[in-house]
Order: sequence, then C-alpha cells, then structure tokens
Amino acid sequence: MRVLLVEDDLTTARGISLMLKQSSMIVDTADTGEEAVELARLYDYDIVILDLMLPDIDGSEVVRRLRAARIETPVLILSGVSRPQTKVKVFGMGADDFITKPFDQQELVARIQAIVRRAKGFSQPTLSVGPLNLNLGSREVTVAGRTVHLTGKEYAILELLALRKGVVMTKEAFLNHLYGGIDEPEVKIIDVFICKLRKKLAQAGATDLIGTVWGRGYVLRDPASGRGSAWQPASAGAPAPAADMRAA
Repeated sequence: MRVLLVEDDLTTARGISLMLKQSSMIVDTADTGEEAVELARLYDYDIVILDLMLPDIDGSEVVRRLRAARIETPVLILSGVSRPQTKVKVFGMGADDFITKPFDQQELVARIQAIVRRAKGFSQPTLSVGPLNLNLGSREVTVAGRTVHLTGKEYAILELLALRKGVVMTKEAFLNHLYGGIDEPEVKIIDVFICKLRKKLAQAGATDLIGTVWGRGYVLRDPASGRGSAWQPASAGAPAPAADMRAA
C-alpha cells in the first residue's frame, strides 16, 4: 500500500512515516500543499494523509484541488484542529475521514486499511479473488484456507494487484510502488517476482490468477468473471482486447 503523507512538521512527519512503514506501507512525504497536489497528479497513491495547517495553502484547498482535477484518491485528514465546522468543511470538499491529533497508532492504521478497502470496492477486511484471500491487517495470504508464505516484495505485488483487480499494472508501476523511485533495480526484476509469486500460488492451488498483457504488464483476474473479460489499463480508460491476454 502506497501512502502520500502531507505534513510540514519534520518531526511529526518522521514519526508518522516510521509508524506506517512498520505496518509495511510505502510512504512518500510532502511538506506543502502545492507539492502534495503535484505528487498526487503524478503517482498512483492508495491514500493521502493530509494535515490542514500547511505553510502555503490550507489542507481543505488541497482536497478541493484534488477533486477538481478528478483525482479520486481517498484523503484522510490528520489534524490538531477539532472544530466541527472544520470537519464539515473538509468533508464537503471531498475528504473521506478525519482523525484528530493526538491519535492512536493502531486506530490510524486500521482506518487507513478500511478506507482503502472501501475505495477499491472491498467491504470486508480480507480481499478475496477466487480461492485467493489476503488479510490487509495481518498480511496473511491463503488459497482455499492454505497459507502461502510470501516475501515482503511478493506480498506487496500481490496486494497491489488485488487492490486493482482487473486493471493492467505496468512493470514501471510495480517498480515505483516497491521502491518509490529510490535505488530502483532493472525493470526485469518484476518478471522474476511475478514468476516466483505465480509458482507459490500454483503450489497452493491457485493457477492462472495473474495474467500477462503483452507489452503492457500484469493483471489479477477473477476466475468468476471469465477469461474473456476486458481488462482496463491503469493509465487509460480503454479496455484491453481479450486477444491480448496470454499466460506468461
């Protein structure tokens, strides 16, 4: 799960980043509203955690600009301001949740997971695709009740695919999600991760869940939807032709 944290206080930002990273989230930070809007335009975040008191523009203005630009990334306000009228204002702008500082770490992580699940169309704490189940809280993966042991990178790839079920993810998107633009290896490492992930899932009884769209990337498909379904690329609204789908 990739998070954009918008907080101008360096100590607070470091503390929250460490907290989220301990929960296996990838965290990018911004200390101004303008930078936050620009990053949200450029990258595919699962959620934006936003302070209201920023040095350049108010956090509510950040939310307004995101929604005006049709950026639908969920926004969680994390602020020391607790006035009801402030909450009403940001909710009216398009924010998804509001937590007042100081906050409980476990509650913050739980709310992030719940918001992201709902935004991706999952109401339960477990993501289910065919026989595959991912528990976002415990990071446990099972296939028909059988535990699948994954490395951190393998889990991150599978989680990204599950949260964007039916959407073609490019190898560059995986690299950006896994490494955040820092010391990224060659793009072919994604093929290696996918190969190992497929093998582990197949050994547990889940075959053909991860499809290859040649020249574009990978997609997690729901067996219940059938092999002929159209898959939408992450960067465009046009569906991928069914003929493009192959097993890698």
